[in-house]
Amino acid sequence: MIDGTPVLDNHLHLDPDNHRGIDAVRDFARLGGTHLLVVNKPSWHLGVEAEAGEDFRPVFERTIEIVEAASAELEGRAWPVLGVHPGLISRLVDERGYDPTEAGEIMRGGIDVAAEFVADGRALALKSGRPHYDVDDAVWEASNAVMRRAFERAADLECAVQLHAEASEEMTDVTDWAADVGLPAHKVVKHYAGGRLEGPVPSVMSEKDRLEVAAERGEPFLMETDYVDDPDRPGAVLGPKTVPRRVRWMLENGLDDAVRTAHVETPKAVYGIDTEKTLERA
Repeated sequence: MIDGTPVLDNHLHLDPDNHRGIDAVRDFARLGGTHLLVVNKPSWHLGVEAEAGEDFRPVFERTIEIVEAASAELEGRAWPVLGVHPGLISRLVDERGYDPTEAGEIMRGGIDVAAEFVADGRALALKSGRPHYDVDDAVWEASNAVMRRAFERAADLECAVQLHAEASEEMTDVTDWAADVGLPAHKVVKHYAGGRLEGPVPSVMSEKDRLEVAAERGEPFLMETDYVDDPDRPGAVLGPKTVPRRVRWMLENGLDDAVRTAHVETPKAVYGIDTEKTLERA
């Protein structure tokens, strides 16, 4: 904790085998971090070249294992967020020869398997989205269909969806799609967001300028690093110490209400988690 507040990183990755893994969690905890939402790494980064939805199962199971190990290092706990990285569609189409419809079917199958883990309580939320780079119309349509499947599953499960998508300050069309299948907008989270976003809840990259905008806006938001735990890119995107450091900076600059918003109130509203009661020293 930092000055009595929980500290949650809403989106980072941990490599269970090839890089820092639990050492990154220890760095986070040492600086005052208490809670983590750990998103599975892209399936191909864990050696899985999926041909069907079932092929994602070992990716999810391995992620759950490292999340359990991470929880043991924290004053609070960690939760898994499971799903299919939207960049997989380009890998399937451009490198492996699938057409976009076939690629979309594989990815929707992965979402369905991830939903099983949420249903049995082993995961907290789903991950989906669409490419943040230019793609042709067929790939774009197939990607949106995958994202809509995630919304359908999340609505059934009453869980949240974290989205990897293009940079934007306005994504109300996406939350309208979610609402159409029964998933309220506050259950849709845009990862790697700026401080201002209409539609989904922004998971703000923990850079000072973005956080200042989010604090001034006064709306629900979360904080993240998108730490990728990649041996080829050490420290990318932001390091695991960043969120605790930024929380300390926010408190020193009188942004106490924004800290409570990001680390207590918004996690409860979006995910149904209580970051205060899950502290060992509540």
